[in-house]
Amino acid sequence: MHSEDPFTVRPATVGDAPLICALLNEIDTIETGRPDTELHAVETDLAHPEVDLREDSWLAFEGGRLVAYALVWDDSGAERVDTDHYVLPGHEAAGERLLALVERRAAERARANGASRAVLHLHLNARPTTDLAMMARRGWDRVRRYHVMTRPLSDADRAVPEPPAGLVLRDCADEADRRRAHALIQETFAEHFDHQPRTYEQWLDDIGGGRVDWSLVWIASLGADDAAVLYSRNDRQSMAWIGNIGVRRAYRGRGVAGHLLRHAFGAYAALGRDTVGLGVDTLNESGALRLYEAHGMRAHFAVDTWEVVLPAVPAGV
Repeated sequence: MHSEDPFTVRPATVGDAPLICALLNEIDTIETGRPDTELHAVETDLAHPEVDLREDSWLAFEGGRLVAYALVWDDSGAERVDTDHYVLPGHEAAGERLLALVERRAAERARANGASRAVLHLHLNARPTTDLAMMARRGWDRVRRYHVMTRPLSDADRAVPEPPAGLVLRDCADEADRRRAHALIQETFAEHFDHQPRTYEQWLDDIGGGRVDWSLVWIASLGADDAAVLYSRNDRQSMAWIGNIGVRRAYRGRGVAGHLLRHAFGAYAALGRDTVGLGVDTLNESGALRLYEAHGMRAHFAVDTWEVVLPAVPAGV
């Protein structure tokens, strides 16, 4: 912090989760028209074992009000580093200061991993509160676009069509099936943009496994082979959420993904949910966007991945 700054900066603590959640929901409302951040999601991020809050998090306050928040984490163990960055309109100086701290920390973490550079990724709403001119000036570029898609649910969705011949679904109430779901996600998303390999334990840390209703995670089998997985969760107030649908390459084009999707619609309609959502990479070559559109899902808003490449630096330099 510089003495002339109108804001103060400090690291976050786990106890700051309600304050951060309120900030994120204020920004959600500006960007998408409604709050969509859950407290447990913020708590999971802050308590993640791969994050050192003293070094990897920042809160900026102006006049006692939280106006910006940033967090850095490293899934790759190499050059790839990820960040969250949120700032309220009218507080661009605080936002840029936190982004500068993010960039410095990312470069340090990449260097600690033995990498010569840091490739830093940040997801922002396509119309964000963040100053995009500032992002461009600092060397950031848009490299990918995702759509958050939603679909209304009704009692009619409870009637799920018959599955393709031989297709059987099971949930992941058993630990062995949770591990199998993880393995299927790792396999089917291995070639997707931004995917980072994660162990089972790391995946549980990432998703807050203790809060997942595993009866809403399904594996689809054809004969003796597991063909696909759908991971979803029911702990968002605004909508049910489908986190992953992955079909193994040998089983694509057989209607497996579509049936999993309709099965999820039916399960959530039976639970009384009125909306289901998911995120899709618009450049996904598997045809996922077309699949979701064919099943009545429509774009709610867009999210861009921004990237900057920085030289790695030793800690403290």
